[in-house]
Formats: sequence, C-alpha cells, structure tokens
Amino acid sequence: MVSHLNDAVQHFQSVLDQCPVSHPDHATALTNLAYARLQGYVRNDLQDIDTTTSLFREALALRPQPHPDHPLSLYNLAVALSWRHKKKSTAADIREAAKLYHELLPLCPEGTYLRSISAANGVDYVIVGCNNLPKDASDESIHLRRVVLELCPLGHQRRPDALYPLLQSLCTRFTQCGSIDDLDESIKLGREAVSLLSDGYPERGSYLNELAFSLGYRSKHEGKPHDLDEAISLYEEALRLRPVGHKNRDTSLGNLGTALIARFKKRGDIDDITRAISLFREALTLRLPGHPRRDTTLNNLALALKTRYHKLDVIEDLNEAIDQYRESLRLRRHDHAERHLNLSNLSASLCSHFMQTRENEDIEEAINLCRESLAALSSLHPDRYFSYTRLQEAYLSRYQILHDPVDLSLAVENFRLASGHPTQGFSRRIIQAYNWTVAAKQHGHESTLEAYLAFFELLDAHLATRSSATSRREAAAAFHYARSLPVDAASCAIHCANLRHAVELVEQGRGQQWSLASRLKTPVEDL
Repeated sequence: MVSHLNDAVQHFQSVLDQCPVSHPDHATALTNLAYARLQGYVRNDLQDIDTTTSLFREALALRPQPHPDHPLSLYNLAVALSWRHKKKSTAADIREAAKLYHELLPLCPEGTYLRSISAANGVDYVIVGCNNLPKDASDESIHLRRVVLELCPLGHQRRPDALYPLLQSLCTRFTQCGSIDDLDESIKLGREAVSLLSDGYPERGSYLNELAFSLGYRSKHEGKPHDLDEAISLYEEALRLRPVGHKNRDTSLGNLGTALIARFKKRGDIDDITRAISLFREALTLRLPGHPRRDTTLNNLALALKTRYHKLDVIEDLNEAIDQYRESLRLRRHDHAERHLNLSNLSASLCSHFMQTRENEDIEEAINLCRESLAALSSLHPDRYFSYTRLQEAYLSRYQILHDPVDLSLAVENFRLASGHPTQGFSRRIIQAYNWTVAAKQHGHESTLEAYLAFFELLDAHLATRSSATSRREAAAAFHYARSLPVDAASCAIHCANLRHAVELVEQGRGQQWSLASRLKTPVEDL
C-alpha cells in the first residue's frame, strides 16, 4: 500500500511538473498532489504536512471567489490544517481552519455534498479545537469565538459549547477595559446558553455560575438590585445541581456565599451574612488541610466574619476574621498571584481592631502589610488600587486616634493614588474620589477642592464609556448619593476664594445632568 501511495505521489508530481502556473489545470494538479500527500500523512506514511498545506494554499490562491472550485479549495485547506493541528496541536492551524469553514459554509447550500461532509467531518472538530484554546480577552480571540459561534447556528448541538467561551471572554474584557456593552452581551449570551441546556446536562452548573458571575459584575458596576437577586438565584440552582459528594460543591458554596455578602452590604439583611458564613464553613470542611484552595475559603470566611462585625459590632467575629486571614496568608506561597490581596485584607481587619483596642502594634502591622502588598505588585497592576485604599484607611484611622497631621497627609496621598490609578475601573476610582471628598471636608484638609475635581473628571470619563443614553443614565444613577456634590464643590471653591473654580464646578455638574437628559429626548415627530 505504501508503494502504491508513493507511486501516486510521484505520478501527480510528474503531472504538476508538466502544468506550469499559466496552465489551466495547474490548480487541479496542485490539488491532486496535495490530496495524495495528505492521505499519506493521515496514515502516518508521510511526515511532511507543511508541503501539503502549501500546495493546497497555492491552489486556493488560483481559485478566488467566484471560481466554481473555490469552496472545494477552502475545504481542502481546512482539512489539511485540521490534520496538522490534530498531530501537532498548533493553535494557529485550528484558528485558520475555523475561519476557512466560516467562509465556506455560506457558499454551500443545505443538502449539497460539500456542506454535508464539512458538517460531518470538519466543523465539529474545529469547534472543539477552538473551545480548547486558552481563553483570553484580546480582540483577536473574541473575533475567533464569534466565528466559531456562527458555525453553530440556532439548533446546532454544539451551540452551547460555542457560547460559553465567548461569554467568558467578553466578561473578562469588561474587567480589563470597562465597556458595559461587553458585559451586557456576555449576559445575553449566558441567558441563551442556559436556556438551551436541560437540567440533566452535566455542565449546566458551570453555565449557571458563569451567567451569575456576569450579573454580579453588572450589579456591582450599575447598581441594579435585580441583577444581584438573579445571580443569587442562579448560584442557588447551581448548588442544588451539586449535592453533597459532588466534586464541585465547594466552588458553588463559595460562589453563593460571596454573592450573599454583596447583597448584605447593599441591604443589611442579617440572614444573608449569617448564611454566607455557614456556606463558607461547609466549604472549609470540603477543603481540608492540604487542599490547594483552602486558603481561598479561609479568606472568604474571614471576609464574611469581618462584614458581620461591621454590622453587629461583635468583637469575636473580628478576632476570628483576623485568625482566618492569618491562616490563609500562612498557606499562600510568597509567589502566589493573589497573596497581595491576603495582605490587604488582613491589614483592613487589623485597622478595625486598632479602632477598638487602640493597640498601636495593630496599626503598625496594618501599614507594613499594605507596604508589602504594594512591593509585590508592578506599578500598573490593577490591584495596587486596593493596597492604596487599605493604606489610606490605616493612616486615616491612626489620624482619628492620634491626630498627627502627617497621617492625614499620608491618607490623602493614598486617596490620590487610588482614585488616579489608571488600570483600575472607573467605578471603584469614583467611589474612592467621593470618599476623599468626604474625608478631606470632614477634617478640613486643603485637598478638598482637588478631591471634588477628581470626582467630576472620573464621572465624566465613566459615562463616556457608555454607548447608549439608557446605560449612561443607569451608570450615573449608581452614584445617586453624590448628587449634591456640584453645590458642595462650588461652596468649597467659594470658601477657598476661588470664584472661577466655583462657577466651573457648578456648570460641570449641571452639564453632566443636562448631557444625560438631552440624550433621552424623543424627536417631536415620534411623540
């Protein structure tokens, strides 16, 4: 059989040699030779697949659309690339194969032979191959995910599999770039994916969690309470699908507990935080000493206990939170990617403990932990924001007890760094700028006017990321507590004898409101 294959390859090579580029059958000769070589590669009789793909690529270049054999050449090259990917796992090959099938299918009407063999032999392979590629939020990656989704029209059995990586990538890009349109699309795709899966589908829980995750993000950034309620309902359903003994029950317990903490912070229902603590305690029993993610559950339990402490002021909760944070930090290696968060969280708890006990070693340790977390992060790491925030809280707490103006100045400097940190999302930076205005005004610091200006600049930039009038209005509504800031800022400017700034601040605040209102106007003819 190998000898027959070699004979065929030699024969087709001889034919190609007699068909120069200008010959009308040159593309056919290329295709025949490439096809024979591909059969040898498939059977492991030939090892050179690169020459084969080059021959198919050359034939495709000679058959541009609308050449009648253009679809066949697309198919041949896609098949060759898929085989090379199957044996060499080259990511570029599976990406290109997906794009070729994406171009091919619209050229092949339903019921044609080429359509049937593409669907049966090729499309499913590239869908699975692309879904197994590392997920990232680059524009190129998201474009590829869209291409794969278009290979799975409504009714296609693999459509849920194609939806999942796309909605994940869009959510990730939102966290990196802050475009609410990405998050809205992620939620839309998540709803569709969940609707396509029956209760018995083995991975339904993962889809529910991903949709809930996106809804939780939108609730945090847009302030929509029903999003958080829906996220909690989805996490509840995912937990029911993972009963005691399920390998992923610990993850669902943690997801639901984290969402309940978020709702408690918004509404203050003690049942939410009490249940969150119970869920984390159960998760801890599933992540015994030695479990690779026990540190995460300890951290989450500590967060829940500290949150309840701020509501009920029970010192036992704070003491246990500090113990759990210390244990979580002990378990995390110094090179762990999220160790800086443990440092910041423990710092915040020690800061609260200092306000209760006035023990100076608590606040000293809190400040040193924040400095350590900053030292572990690059200058543009998004999480430097959290370290700046915790450091600001520590200095401000010490100022409130010891009244050293140096501490107030250091707190303001960290307000400035947190609100101005360029790689953190606008929502968090706006909140920090608002807190800066409150603290500076309360303590009579000279940076008060600067804080107001920072707030308005950030709010303008935040609203500019919204593509629709409705989303801009919703984004502004999330900061409803700051509606009086233009007047307060103008008053501050007048107090500082800066009348020009006073007028500018009033106009800026009014401009933001009118800008939102003007975008909501309906044309007269449509009324």
